Amino acid sequence: MRDPNALAAWLRLTRTPGIGGESQRKLLAAFGLPEAIYAADREAVRQVIGARADTLFDFCPGEAVDRGLDWAQAPGQHIVTLADAAYPPALLQIPDPPTLLYVRGRLELLHSTGLGIVGSRNASAQGLRNAEDFARTLAGAGLTITSGLALGIDAAAHRGALAATGATIAVIGTGVDRVYPARNKDLALAIAEHGAIVSEFPLGTPVMAHHFPRRNRIIAGLSLGVLVVEAAPESGSLITARLAGEQGREVFAIPGSIHSPLARGCHRLLKQGAKLVESAADILEELTAQLTQPALLEKRASRIAESGSAAVDGAEADTPLLAALGYDPCTFDELAVRSGLGSSALSAALLDLELAGKIAPLPGNRYQRLSA
Repeated sequence: MRDPNALAAWLRLTRTPGIGGESQRKLLAAFGLPEAIYAADREAVRQVIGARADTLFDFCPGEAVDRGLDWAQAPGQHIVTLADAAYPPALLQIPDPPTLLYVRGRLELLHSTGLGIVGSRNASAQGLRNAEDFARTLAGAGLTITSGLALGIDAAAHRGALAATGATIAVIGTGVDRVYPARNKDLALAIAEHGAIVSEFPLGTPVMAHHFPRRNRIIAGLSLGVLVVEAAPESGSLITARLAGEQGREVFAIPGSIHSPLARGCHRLLKQGAKLVESAADILEELTAQLTQPALLEKRASRIAESGSAAVDGAEADTPLLAALGYDPCTFDELAVRSGLGSSALSAALLDLELAGKIAPLPGNRYQRLSA
């Protein structure tokens, strides 16, 4: 069990006014864990952060610390620090990782393979359908869908992931104990139960406009790439896409009508080098090398052990089976009829194609082609 004194020092560090993320990281780099910072000589701390050292030692956020400790005792509620094994490794790659994360829900999702889906709060009906359909398919293929719990595209993306596997992360710009907007209260409860809600902001933090760009860097940081579904030219979604590009993540955009204001942000991204996508398969094909190859290899080894022989050779199975699959999602039973293969041979052949990155499994025992 975590030492409450150690967590209390982390909470004290992050609740001290004037000691922001950059100063926190400097102190941690210089002294190690927060307990060591507070045990250090005041003058030594001044050498790192100047006169703010006095605030660090003199400010006592006792009630806020106690509230955080009590909150983290409840089931499904976690406070994750930079020093914890549970801290998402993807965020360690960004220039300004949050010192603390407050998490409600499935902690293991912080280590999963994520894709951000963002877009307009005032989305079109088609945009909402696209966001939900893409999220459902991509979650079913093994990705965790990350978004910001806003109205419009964000909410649709979360709903799509919940309808598939439940693997969705909502990164919010308030305290994790608050829901904004209030209209998404039921959605937030579903995400906390089946996915995860994440915030770097202390409990009780209200809505503040300048928090949302900070929230966006975490959406991008948790993801292998970011898909922008619909966005006006000044949309905050473009901030998320820009941050994703700066962090070395992939940026995807869905094109729209040249007459639609909600397509102009996506078109700007495409002009700047974002990848145009027309289906979830386009994203899966781009990210396939970074997906769950170890899990696939383990699955293949298990099947070989069960059958006592290797699966059908991919080179032999590729052409006829891919031809039978076509370009639209297809169920296992439909493929069996089209290909004429028995259940065991078809399973083995599909696994070989999955290992080769040529198909992806979808919910409902369906398969989607990834390459021509």
